Amino acid sequence: MGNCEMKFSQMKYSRPDLAEMKAEIAALTDRLNKAESYEEARAAFVAFDTYNKHIQTLGTLSHVRHSIDTRDEFYDKENDFWDEAEPELMEFAQAFTAAMLSNKFRPELEAEFGSIVFINAEIELKTFSPEIIPELQEESKLVSEYDKLIASSKIAFEGKEYTVSQMGPFKTDPDDARRLAAWKAEGKWYKDNQAKLDEIYDKLVHLRDKMGRALGYDGYTQLGYYRMGRNCYTKDDVEKFREAVRKYLVPVADSIYREQAKRLGVSYPMSFADCALTFRSGNPKPCGTPDEILATGKKLYDALSPETSEFWNAMLENELLDVLATEGKQSGGYCTTLHDYEVPFIFANFNGTAADVETVTHEAGHAFADWMNRTRCPIETIWPSMEGCEVHSMSMEFFAWRAAKDFFGDDTRKFLYSHLAGALTFIPYGTMVDHFQHVVYEKPEMTPAERHAVWKELLGVYMPWLRLDGEIPFYSDGEGWQRQIHIYQVPFYYIDYCLAQTVALEFWAMIQDDPKNAWEHYMAYTCQGGSKVFTELLKQAGLESPFDEACLRGVCEKAGKWLDSYDLTGIE
Repeated sequence: MGNCEMKFSQMKYSRPDLAEMKAEIAALTDRLNKAESYEEARAAFVAFDTYNKHIQTLGTLSHVRHSIDTRDEFYDKENDFWDEAEPELMEFAQAFTAAMLSNKFRPELEAEFGSIVFINAEIELKTFSPEIIPELQEESKLVSEYDKLIASSKIAFEGKEYTVSQMGPFKTDPDDARRLAAWKAEGKWYKDNQAKLDEIYDKLVHLRDKMGRALGYDGYTQLGYYRMGRNCYTKDDVEKFREAVRKYLVPVADSIYREQAKRLGVSYPMSFADCALTFRSGNPKPCGTPDEILATGKKLYDALSPETSEFWNAMLENELLDVLATEGKQSGGYCTTLHDYEVPFIFANFNGTAADVETVTHEAGHAFADWMNRTRCPIETIWPSMEGCEVHSMSMEFFAWRAAKDFFGDDTRKFLYSHLAGALTFIPYGTMVDHFQHVVYEKPEMTPAERHAVWKELLGVYMPWLRLDGEIPFYSDGEGWQRQIHIYQVPFYYIDYCLAQTVALEFWAMIQDDPKNAWEHYMAYTCQGGSKVFTELLKQAGLESPFDEACLRGVCEKAGKWLDSYDLTGIE
């Protein structure tokens, strides 16, 4: 269909027939197995990729429209259909993968399409067996139940009701009493729904542990790594990274929060509500409406490069962004791809905070990477593994600094300071999310109360600037992890952000020295798509690996110095 021929609203969706999809994949598998020449094997391989694109496009259209309005009955039913169908289709897709791996023309396929496809395919085969289909279906249902619960949140605040997403601005309000009240109101909603949240997660943990054991692993962790497509680093590498975070980053983050406490005139360690306020006069706010933010995005991407200009204009013209926080909308933000149309799609929840700009530039990084690699075959080579993808997005946030004045106006200095400080202070939090999950899946028999105790203990290690005094029970009792949707939806997907943030800070440092050179490195990294493993993508683009301790030490030093010497004169 080629790119950009259709607006999102015109993209047609109808539920495919599950039996027909299975039959088509089985026929393509048979075709590949019976290939007598490389031409025949190649044709079957490409035909499967084209068909896979089509199935994924339908599933994605359904998912996106459901997440835009979880109350829409039609797409609610379609969401249920895909929750059931995808694990069943997996069995047939895996049969094709096995045929590809054992094919006599594999060396030729590998030479033309790249070895990464085969490396990842071998990992993928380790994640599935038909016997776990019921568990996979149950897992999808539980995740949908969590998503719906959060999307349907009604938080009573100042005589009105708000969703979790809509509470964002109140939680950073400069008025201390109002901000604290917002944190308490949100915490109360979670507390009121705690039994349900505990129950869903408890079921997920046991279900995942069961799947891991059914596939011959010692619990879920190894399966979790395979499901995340980890193809160039191990649990040991992640543990070493966590150590470096505790050694280099926690002290830098701690000093950032000590300065913040001084600026706010509050005692250290701070309450959760005070941690959320960077400046006494309020956090930086975008100076425009959602439409103006997107227009500034256009100005930014028109100026950044010819490629980003073409990309962003196509996104705007074809309704490929849905960014307003509305009732019934799923929380969070994401970027996905509509393969049949060769376009990305951005989903966000604007709520009038700096996060609006950060989210749209972040997701634009993902979308731009997709755009630059949209014609790759097979589709597995469009995106790298998750941590590789997050480099695109987190680094793009720093390239967007050139438009900070247009996005933030009088709050520009506040934004630049808090964005860099936030990038540094995020890594200890993200690393803690990962550490928590490792403990959870190592001890699946823990009770919900024991899990909360683990989170509370880790808060003391990774976020010592927080006061755990019971002022906001949901947070100080160690239950705040239940807000982190990734913990429910995609286990072990969070350290990826921390690894990527470390690389993004490398880009930040390069931009300070030479923006043109930094962009050349970014394009060198991005244009590789998913053609290599993460560490190799970095190497090819002349970047340091976050697993090298010197990398984290170096960015901490440079960013720490920049923040220490940054002029905040006149900003309360």
